[in-house]
Amino acid sequence: MKVSDALLSRKTVRQFSDKPVSEETIRDLLEISKRAPSGGNLQPWTVHVLSGEPLATLVADVKEKLLEGALEIPEYNVYPPDLKDPYRTRRRVVGQQLYDLIGVPREDTPGKLRQLARNFEFFGAPVGMFFVLDRQMEIGQYADVGMFMQSIMLLAREKGLHTCPQEAWARWPETVSKHLDLKTHEMMFCGMAVGYEDESAVINKLASERADFDDFVTLKGF
Repeated sequence: MKVSDALLSRKTVRQFSDKPVSEETIRDLLEISKRAPSGGNLQPWTVHVLSGEPLATLVADVKEKLLEGALEIPEYNVYPPDLKDPYRTRRRVVGQQLYDLIGVPREDTPGKLRQLARNFEFFGAPVGMFFVLDRQMEIGQYADVGMFMQSIMLLAREKGLHTCPQEAWARWPETVSKHLDLKTHEMMFCGMAVGYEDESAVINKLASERADFDDFVTLKGF
């Protein structure tokens, strides 16, 4: 598969099949993706990969806490508190497109919350990854982790897999840290679901829009 094909076919999958992903495949994904660039070659990421019983235990723990109405305080803002346009509109539009696709009316807040909770089941994926940073790291290293994650997502397409990057897990820093046995100097940054797409799921037909070339590119000297 060409890189361009991987980029064009990559999407955020929100319903996975129960087809297992082998340890060998996961090892290969991470071994190759470690070639992602990082400033000063810091390679600031560590990765925790859960499957089987450890994954099921975490999912059950969060589900119980959701039913109890428990809340944890995120350690960073996933989005800016006062998000301005065009970013605010883009977020609102794609969210409504998703809910329209799965038949959740705008006014159905419980339905929206149920869909949000699917994040914490990794959307049924057989593998969940967590990306962890040392608390000493700064914004530049967050970018490094993003490039590492993108490498995993593109390589996953080569292997017939799909992914869903999930900053939603930032809502559960204490619970995830406990399950991963993180040290005090470590911070969970982001999750990622990895598996095979459930091709029958309507939700996976969402095609998010992209800005026109001239809206985000300035060319000089050509």
